[in-house]
Amino acid sequence: MSQPAPAPAHESLDAPNDLAAAWNALTTEQRQRFQRVLRQAPVSRDVDAELLERRTLGERVADRVAAFGGSWTFIGLFAAVLIAWVTVNSVILARRAFDPFPYILLNLFLSMIAALQAPVIMMSQNRQAARDRLNAANDYEVNLKAEVEIRALHDKLDALREAQWADLVRLQQEQLRLLTALLERR
Repeated sequence: MSQPAPAPAHESLDAPNDLAAAWNALTTEQRQRFQRVLRQAPVSRDVDAELLERRTLGERVADRVAAFGGSWTFIGLFAAVLIAWVTVNSVILARRAFDPFPYILLNLFLSMIAALQAPVIMMSQNRQAARDRLNAANDYEVNLKAEVEIRALHDKLDALREAQWADLVRLQQEQLRLLTALLERR
């Protein structure tokens, strides 16, 4: 999601046509952001909570399978099952093994697990990428609002400084008037 580059400081939107053209050039999402900033509405939100509320059963299953499939618990259990399979077929049932040495049935099961697990993990990763994109968009919106607020604070500080300078000039003029009046009395 690319954002338009900010206009250089020397450019300004003087005519209403320029402002309308700039508004029309914005995407719907950018217009919504702009309106939220103008309304001074809070822009930060918990993207993860929003996504968790909208998950389907398949998405919840994909997330759990990916979480379990990428854990040390899974690796430990998987290693234990493999060791048990080999032990049962090579040592305990040596002469009547249901899956003797090249363990073709085991290879079939491993292939099926890999064939099912890989797409489920990819679905979960795609959802994580979508979550990351939403988080990045939310961060951009928060940063945009912070920038607008900082600019507003700078404007307020500039206005205060201008008012103080005007008061200082007024006080100096009053002092000069009083000094001139004192000098004229002598």
